[in-house]
Amino acid sequence: MSSDFRDPTTTERLAALMDYQTLRGLLPDFVQELKQDRELLEKLGLQPKTRNLIDFGPAALSRLEAKAIRDFDMRRQIEATARANFDAQGQAHAMALSLMEARNHSDLARRLNEEVRNRFGLVCATIALEDTAPIPLGWMTLDYGGVDYIIGETGLSLLGPDGVCRALFGDEVRRIKSAAVIRTAMWREGRPGAVAFGSADWEGFSPDMGAELVAFIARVVERVAERWPVL
Repeated sequence: MSSDFRDPTTTERLAALMDYQTLRGLLPDFVQELKQDRELLEKLGLQPKTRNLIDFGPAALSRLEAKAIRDFDMRRQIEATARANFDAQGQAHAMALSLMEARNHSDLARRLNEEVRNRFGLVCATIALEDTAPIPLGWMTLDYGGVDYIIGETGLSLLGPDGVCRALFGDEVRRIKSAAVIRTAMWREGRPGAVAFGSADWEGFSPDMGAELVAFIARVVERVAERWPVL
């Protein structure tokens, strides 16, 4: 009788001529052949570990282990992201409270810059207005139409390296690799302006990021700045 159990014809003939008990009784006569038949062992989910030991189900166990590792990594990433988002929101709320305590436009700009550096590790943050009326001390000056030029005529925000420009960051621009620029419209006349955040990291701000957090800070800056007229 042939020992090649992989041959379909042989397998079919064996299945037709003998039951499992008969086949089981024949297997001990082919121990060495079975140990050397790696293809058959893999199909059966068996793997030789030593000369006298067969490991049952390694492929299935390996798949389960890989799935468990993937699930664990995904869960860990989700938890880390949730913690980071929670921490960032907490820092943003604390920052908003600090901005609301500003005494004037200059103090508002100073607080904004210090808060983003201390809480988020950014290079700086600035408030800019187009030069259609007086500019508060400590704010950046943009030419007329400057906000549309930087963000786009219909854009509300811009994140990434395209937002890095001297008009928004002055001398600090040399240290900035990416930026978030949020459009603002202050006072009754809706005076065009922007709040800009600069990062020393190329991936600190990227176009695929959400702008909700920086937009929230920009809205706080808008509301606080409207407390005082520009003199």
